[in-house]
Amino acid sequence: MKLELDITPLADWFKNYQKPMLIAGPCSAESEEQMLETAAQIAAFYPNSIFRAGIWKPRTRPNTFEGIGDIGLKWMQEVKAQTGLLTATEVANADHVEKCLKAGIDILWIGARTTVNPFSVQEIADALQGVDIPVFVKNPINPDAQLWAGALERVNNAGIKKIAAIHRGFHSFDNGPFRNAPKWELAIEIKTACPQLPMICDPSHISGNPELIPYIAQKAIDLDMDGLMIETHRDPTVALSDAKQQVKPFQLKEIIDDLSIRSATVDNADFQSKLVELRLMIRKLDNDLLELLAKRMAISSQIGEYKRDNDVTILQVAHWKKLFAESLATGEVLGLPESFIKELYQVIHDESIRRQTEVMNKVKKK
Repeated sequence: MKLELDITPLADWFKNYQKPMLIAGPCSAESEEQMLETAAQIAAFYPNSIFRAGIWKPRTRPNTFEGIGDIGLKWMQEVKAQTGLLTATEVANADHVEKCLKAGIDILWIGARTTVNPFSVQEIADALQGVDIPVFVKNPINPDAQLWAGALERVNNAGIKKIAAIHRGFHSFDNGPFRNAPKWELAIEIKTACPQLPMICDPSHISGNPELIPYIAQKAIDLDMDGLMIETHRDPTVALSDAKQQVKPFQLKEIIDDLSIRSATVDNADFQSKLVELRLMIRKLDNDLLELLAKRMAISSQIGEYKRDNDVTILQVAHWKKLFAESLATGEVLGLPESFIKELYQVIHDESIRRQTEVMNKVKKK
């Protein structure tokens, strides 16, 4: 993927910036008292953090709490006045942008439901023309890196240089233990395409469960992400939205304080030398793997020819089940996780089927 953005380095956005950037606050603004109490507790622990709260909350079903509306912006102003915290909220259209700019909100973010729609993103981008304000762009609900990149480009094309991506996970038919499947590879793809782009992780939406937030947060830091957005409420049990995934301020402190912060680089000649050596070994093994896969696929094509010439179906269920079971058993002996073997062999099998299908559709040899 190609992603060229004109970006201001994250360290130049804020004074006293320290990695990881912390963005915390309730899913939704519910009352002035709730906002001020939550913000005060967060500020006591992390005075350089950013306070987040949703003002407008369009939900899947209209009979649920959809945000407090414009009055929440005044509460955000009061939070900033009393705690000194910068403030951030989600915008979904041009009207939201204009109201936030008028209220002095410091940071805007585009939510997953909006990122999925280029028309909505463009409307927001048009409203941002000539404005100097940081804008975060969450990944779309569905796992589509191109949509995510496109939204980032639209905002950047509007002249916004203080821009960051938020990885909040993706909805799919199988999310495993998470509310939204992390699919870390898509966040890595975006970061690889534009290394200078700040990447912030939203463990709350990925996990959907406070018990999983520490794991997701640490994984994000280990992948060298630049910040964390964690939903924090003075009393999550009475929250009007996303109650199950929010933490109390003291829990937020435990999560952040327990993180192991590791450096992306180290000034150690021996370490660098050994790392280069190990990476060269991996590169050689990767090349060997690619050569073996190429040979395997060539044989799959040959099998496709035999099946075609003998009018045999592509999929042989009994053989595939036997091969799959044997591979899982071998992988277990070799210390490879079952989930890894399943995913790997599914990809290999899909490519084999594709090649055999391609062969089958060719004219039979006479």
